[in-house]
Amino acid sequence: MQIARVTQADDELVASLASLLPQLNPKAPLPTRDDLAVMLASPSTYLLMARDPDTVGTLTLTLFHTLVGLQGRINTVIVDAAARGRGIGETLTREAVRICRDAGARRITLSSRLDREPAHRMYLRVGFELTGSRQFHLML
Repeated sequence: MQIARVTQADDELVASLASLLPQLNPKAPLPTRDDLAVMLASPSTYLLMARDPDTVGTLTLTLFHTLVGLQGRINTVIVDAAARGRGIGETLTREAVRICRDAGARRITLSSRLDREPAHRMYLRVGFELTGSRQFHLML
């Protein structure tokens, strides 16, 4: 398996995400090639893809500065249903942690739906802690 940062939007990327994203959230709008190009143009956004040899997983990492220092945020971790249980999500997550550590981030946050228990176990293995804080969303 190979983990790589995606730097260009192309038809293959659009197709891969059209296959993966509904496995996490069937109601989520699929990103267009233009949407992906805007996202990838940001130097603080990392779209990581796992290939074996086809795309089997993805993770989005964003680095951002706050008053308390550089932080990372992991979003949209998806492993193809046919490839689960092979350590792909953990490998993607460890790569995101490495990127944050190398950049000097002081904290990485993520959220995960309550029903994703295998993912929760993996995050704990990687070193994340359950915080007990509440997460709030405002959909616009």
